[in-house]
Order: sequence, then structure tokens, then C-alpha cells
Amino acid sequence: MKSSLGKKSWNKLKTCDERLQKLVEEVSKRMDITVLCGFRGEEDQNKAFAEKKSKLQFPDSKHNKLPSLAVDIAPYPIDWNDIKQFEAMCDLVEDTAHDLGIKIRLGRDFSFKDYPHVELIDG
Repeated sequence: MKSSLGKKSWNKLKTCDERLQKLVEEVSKRMDITVLCGFRGEEDQNKAFAEKKSKLQFPDSKHNKLPSLAVDIAPYPIDWNDIKQFEAMCDLVEDTAHDLGIKIRLGRDFSFKDYPHVELIDG
């Protein structure tokens, strides 16, 4: 199957660790998704923190490493109120990561429910 990712999504995804690239590409073959964010520099990270979109300031987020150890994705088209669609995406990401042998943690498992967030767990 062909990936559903557009050019903007690919450009963001290319800033991520190869394991995340492989994972998101596989997920995009089975569900229409968009990449919201890969690598985040100091200005963008501190803005995300100020807007309460992140709990961490620069350089403490996995988004602040290059290549990025985290990626934010969403079902496309995005409907922030459609939690069922985000849950379905998270289930697919978990299953796909398991099949690929990639250890991840999902933001939906955080106390503040960050559904788009997917990060690598090393070790």
C-alpha cells in the first residue's frame, strides 16, 4: 500500500529518528494521517511550553534531539474532538510498533492525554 503522507508531513518526518520514520510510514499506509511535528528547536519548544502544549522546556523534550526521538501525528483530516479517531490511531501505532520491534511510549498514556505524541524508548 502507498503512504498517505503529503510533502509537508514527509519534510517534518525526515527530522525524526529512522525508527520513527519507518513506524509512521507504515501507519500511514493503513490510515490517513498527518505529521504535526518532528524536531523542535529552542524557540518552538519554549513556545509549545508557554502555550501548555508541552510540559517540558528546551532542551528536555525528546523533540529537541536531532534526529528527533519523538513525533506528533494526527488522523487526517484533523478533528480535535474526535477522540475515537485518535484512539484508533494510537492503537494502530502501538500494534505497528510491536510488529516492527520498535519500543515506544504514547502520549495518550500520559496523565494529560497528549494523543498525537509518539516517542521512542531506548533500552
